[in-house]
Amino acid sequence: MKADSSSVLGSRSRPRQYQGGGLGTPDWPAFSSHPLSALSLLSSQENYRSEESEEFGPVFIHEPGDVIFPLDSDEKKVMMHCEARGNPPPTYSWYINGTALDAETDYRYSFIDGNLIITNASEITDNGRYQCKAENSFGNVLGREALLQFAYLGAFSGKTRGGVSVREGQGVVLMCTPPPHSPEIIYSWVINEFPSFVAEDSRRFISQDTGNLYISKVQPSDVGSYICLVRNTVTNARVLSPPTPLTLKTDGVMGEYEPKIEVHFPTSVLAAKGLTVRLECFALGNPVDTYRRSLFSLQREIRPRTQEDSPSCSSPWSPVPTITWRKINGNIPKKARLRKSQAVLEIPNIQLEDSGTYECKAENPRGGTAFKGHLQVYTVPQWVRMINDTQMDSGEKLQWECKAMGRPRPTYHWLRNGLPLTSQGRMEIVNGELTIHRVQQTDSGMYQCVAGNKYGSINSNAELKILALAPVFVHNPVRVIATLGKDILLECKPKASPKPRITWKRGDRRIQQSRRIMLLRNNTLRIVNSSRADEGNYVCRAENELGSAEMTAVLWVKEAMRVELSPIRVEVTVGESVVLSCKAAHDTSLDVAFQWFFNQRPINFQQDQSSTVDLMIRSILLKHAGKYGCRAQTSADSVFTESELLVRGPPGPPGVVIVEEITDTTATLSWTRGLDNHSPISTYNIQARSPFSLGWQTVQTDPDPVTGDMESAMAVELNPWVEYEFRVVASNAIGTGDPSAPSRGVRSKEAVPKVAPSNVSGGNGRRHELVISWE
Repeated sequence: MKADSSSVLGSRSRPRQYQGGGLGTPDWPAFSSHPLSALSLLSSQENYRSEESEEFGPVFIHEPGDVIFPLDSDEKKVMMHCEARGNPPPTYSWYINGTALDAETDYRYSFIDGNLIITNASEITDNGRYQCKAENSFGNVLGREALLQFAYLGAFSGKTRGGVSVREGQGVVLMCTPPPHSPEIIYSWVINEFPSFVAEDSRRFISQDTGNLYISKVQPSDVGSYICLVRNTVTNARVLSPPTPLTLKTDGVMGEYEPKIEVHFPTSVLAAKGLTVRLECFALGNPVDTYRRSLFSLQREIRPRTQEDSPSCSSPWSPVPTITWRKINGNIPKKARLRKSQAVLEIPNIQLEDSGTYECKAENPRGGTAFKGHLQVYTVPQWVRMINDTQMDSGEKLQWECKAMGRPRPTYHWLRNGLPLTSQGRMEIVNGELTIHRVQQTDSGMYQCVAGNKYGSINSNAELKILALAPVFVHNPVRVIATLGKDILLECKPKASPKPRITWKRGDRRIQQSRRIMLLRNNTLRIVNSSRADEGNYVCRAENELGSAEMTAVLWVKEAMRVELSPIRVEVTVGESVVLSCKAAHDTSLDVAFQWFFNQRPINFQQDQSSTVDLMIRSILLKHAGKYGCRAQTSADSVFTESELLVRGPPGPPGVVIVEEITDTTATLSWTRGLDNHSPISTYNIQARSPFSLGWQTVQTDPDPVTGDMESAMAVELNPWVEYEFRVVASNAIGTGDPSAPSRGVRSKEAVPKVAPSNVSGGNGRRHELVISWE
């Protein structure tokens, strides 16, 4: 629903929060040492109601989830959690399969703070779908349906199972026939005794759909007693079936036959998006003819058995049907995996694009067979657009739309206070759209849009408040002071619902609109180019079917204020002080307040609220340079003016110093000018640093001196073969500034000594040694 500017309070959502922010101030002591003293303009502001004082219908914080409860649990209690907030606090009730639960008539049920506790829960009486209802004076809402199931695993029948006798090479199916259980169970088989489990391979397969054990070709090693073991996935309980003996017939070997698919997935498979799908396919079959089988048996009798004789793919009778998979008119997803010798196709995290027709094919040398089934991926509904709490004036039109996506496409129905809504009278329902024409107070309540398909449903809840209020003015009368020659806006904003009719009067006469006086769409009266003649009382009358009220606006028109800030532009030197004076000429009947600004940001400090305000800045630094503004303000108008403060000081540091060329005794340097800080640069001083110097030392230059208009010079009388760094310092009439950043290190060129050694002498050497010394 679009917001309507005519609604008194408009639409709102819960919860409400308000955040405020502020501006920083200069970090220099003359300003930051004073506490904040803010001057506010005359304005109106909405007062936010706190959550504690605002009344609203119930909103779910926590809804119950599906529960699988073990029947063998020692606790014997089932708890379903439901919590909602609201003001007044909501009360709760519970339903099972649409029928209300009564804790007074059935001691097993108890309600504690919205929670449902079922004592001695029974699968016969308590299995079903539960809903929580939260209710207060504004209406009620129903929570999502939560399914309560019970986990159990019964015992196999104690009846003795008959034996199964087959020929060697024949396929066989051993039935598990599991006991009653909930939810899913996992199947495995034991041969002869626990824990000798049957290992699955290309010849043996245990279906997790039927629980049966399939052996494509029975071998002598398969003879034994088979026991089906089932395990509950929730309780982890296990039970064993009675044994089923498997024996071989002695009347010959099974002849060859083509594959027969004994295990296959359904012709139509439904799977929820995001889950893992498991498709089974397993076949029985014997591809070897009797002659080849007899010949191989004779060979075994006349030579010792070796490892090569053991049943394998290379043995004449061992090949079992080969299983292959494909997707009709598409490719099997890359994420799919083949399990259990290709008898299982597993597709994890299934998506809508994985839907389609899948085929498994079983082949052996005798022939082949195939099975096809269609995989359809479904999704439970998910919200695309939800409904929101809305407040409206009576008589307006409500339009709510909720939209969900899902597969199959969701259908919609609407509830008000837990009861179904239908299209009738002023109410229209078209799928996810609800329209109520000319809303009335009786339409107030808690509404729910329910979107669902056969795999699940979701609720979107919202509260509709229809306001009914006779006009009321919070402030009456209102004093309005305007400036001569300016436009005036007289607002008329009563609280009322439905929307009131507004009329304006001056004295006893209704105001007629003209080029200079006009009524705006929001019922504000606008007076253009005001004059003294416009002073007086203006009455706004608001009226609806519930009542009427009047508000008086008393208008005064005053002379415009004039403000003078001096000096307009001033130059000072670092360390000096300055006084800026702000004088205002204004109507003496009005109080004036001043506020100072530095570069458009408020200077927060206490000041004398007189008609003349002086701003003194002591011990000025370079960072204090900028524009200072003075704002003089009365209840009629506000005037702002600015002055510029220039601060003279030592130069800023020069720019990057570059060593253009270096010889054995000279270095040619260049740099860029820094700030002169309003005093021309007179000279530059070049300094150098080497591993042999004590810090930075001034060096001789060419030319000497280096004047302020230069941006290059040569450092001379350097020492050969020494690593140097250079920097430049600027000076002006105020003083010497900060040095530049050092240049990169460079080494001077090599050179021969300039003078011959002196005081050459020798002696005092040992035998076979010549000692020479010099200076």
